[in-house]
Amino acid sequence: MTTSAPAATPTARISGTVLLFGGLSVALVTLVVVSAGTGQLAISPSEVVGSVLHRIGIDAGPMPAHPEGDAALWNIRFPRVVMAVIVGASLATAGALMQGVFGNPLAEPSVVGVSAGAAVAAATAMVFGLAALGTWTVPALAFVGGLVTTLLVYALSRAGGRTEVVTLVLTGIAVNAVAGALLALLMFLADTQAREEIVFWQLGSLNGTRWDYVAVVLPFAVVGIGVAMLLSRKLDLLALGDRAARHLGVDVERLRIVSITLVALLTAAAVAFCGIIAFVGLVVPHLVRMVVGPGHRLLLPASALGGAVLLVAADLVARTAVPFAELPIGMLTSLIGGPVFFVLLRRTRATSGGWA
Repeated sequence: MTTSAPAATPTARISGTVLLFGGLSVALVTLVVVSAGTGQLAISPSEVVGSVLHRIGIDAGPMPAHPEGDAALWNIRFPRVVMAVIVGASLATAGALMQGVFGNPLAEPSVVGVSAGAAVAAATAMVFGLAALGTWTVPALAFVGGLVTTLLVYALSRAGGRTEVVTLVLTGIAVNAVAGALLALLMFLADTQAREEIVFWQLGSLNGTRWDYVAVVLPFAVVGIGVAMLLSRKLDLLALGDRAARHLGVDVERLRIVSITLVALLTAAAVAFCGIIAFVGLVVPHLVRMVVGPGHRLLLPASALGGAVLLVAADLVARTAVPFAELPIGMLTSLIGGPVFFVLLRRTRATSGGWA
């Protein structure tokens, strides 16, 4: 399969790209300010901006009128919003990277077992009451579980010093199936409380995010997204096919190893603290590709920006849709992502004959 986008003139594509980056940037800033000020303790956008300006030493704008407003912003709201930005950008970048490496529009991080491995490891900690690292136990095990599963998929699919894409995908399906069975077994063994914890973790949530969680995930996101940008030219050459890419000087095997490692780091770090958040890595790159085209030099940063916007918006809806309750954010992204992906499939089939 190959990724394709509807044809567009160069001028229209440049205009669309400028509008996309500008629109996403404005949308992200707006959503961050609105999301930070929304909650049981309402804080106006001007007070949110004023609080930020005062923190960075600029004496401008009003401070929150409520005595607890500033503390609520910096201890609860901002860590959560920043985590949403980081996780959304990480998952969308990982998805674009996967689709570029596999040349397959249906590829997403879960193909290599990151999410399934993280879920099994997190469920193990919940069922057996593991607490060696205190509150960090579940995120740490989820991170390790995601990485180990990815390495296992890669090792099992490698033969004769090479890794075929089809073998890797099929191995990922098999390992995901085994992980699903292990997860079902753990839920069978769990008591009612642990079973509820597992289900809630799998549905995804940003509730309870703290600055020290952000400090752990941020380096992985910065390094992962940064290195992915550096690979953009090689990913473009890989889109010509393995043989053509090798003739043009690309070490295809090394590129796949580095890319899969980046996907594992980005996704494992994201799901470790937030649980399973589906469809961001699958849908966002498709939407962005329709505007900027298949070139990874623009596709990767635009996907990161789009993923951040989507997850901040989804988290805002999750917190406010039901009074005094919070919807699982993974459920929301699936509810949005599933129909959007179906529309994309129909649109691609109608305009360019579908993905061959």
